[in-house]
Amino acid sequence: MELKPLVLIVEDEDTICNFMTAILNSNGYRVLKTDSGGEGLAMTASYSPDVVLLDLGLPDIDGIDVLKKLRKWTKTPVVVVSARGQEQEKVEALDLGADDYIVKPFGTSELLARIRTALRHSPKSMGAESKGKDQFAVGDLKIDYGRRTVSLAGDTVHLTPVEYKILALLSKNAGKVLTHDYIIKEIWGPYSSDSHTLRVNMANLRRKIEKNPGEPNYILTEVGVGYRMAEELT
Repeated sequence: MELKPLVLIVEDEDTICNFMTAILNSNGYRVLKTDSGGEGLAMTASYSPDVVLLDLGLPDIDGIDVLKKLRKWTKTPVVVVSARGQEQEKVEALDLGADDYIVKPFGTSELLARIRTALRHSPKSMGAESKGKDQFAVGDLKIDYGRRTVSLAGDTVHLTPVEYKILALLSKNAGKVLTHDYIIKEIWGPYSSDSHTLRVNMANLRRKIEKNPGEPNYILTEVGVGYRMAEELT
């Protein structure tokens, strides 16, 4: 089962939000939405979306300030969707780290095209391409980064989005110890400083891919430090 990209919509106009949600749902994307800039920041940290669609005219925090805060800790692609169409405003948003800028009103094809482009430019996609590999395999475990699928001995493993992101991060750094703080920052950002969430997700992930979660073969624990993905089974 292919894990579809997760899109977070931060938009306070119900009509626009519902329009984008309908387009994304009908094209296979998973959608989260909020009308608050503050909640958008928190949801980005909690759910680690693949793309954020960000309105600038939000009721609590201006979208430009939301973008500034996001860029302090994450490279998640951000596509600004705004009625502000002046060149200066576009340049400001792009200079601050927005990946693209769509002016309202817009069409279905334009929205989908901008999202596809943002996904191709995401750190996760570029990371896999820069290493020249679209897949990872060790023992019976296989990860297809392009399709975002995981299989064990040929059977599909159904992971949550966060579990997949943890597994992908570890596998792309196979053989290297990743500290708890590093993993938390990469997956949830600085808004989550409690390692309990990582431990819970790791336990669930191990139950799905390890024959004996108490004596793991794939994801190894470096006590007091972090975790390491095995490069080969011993």
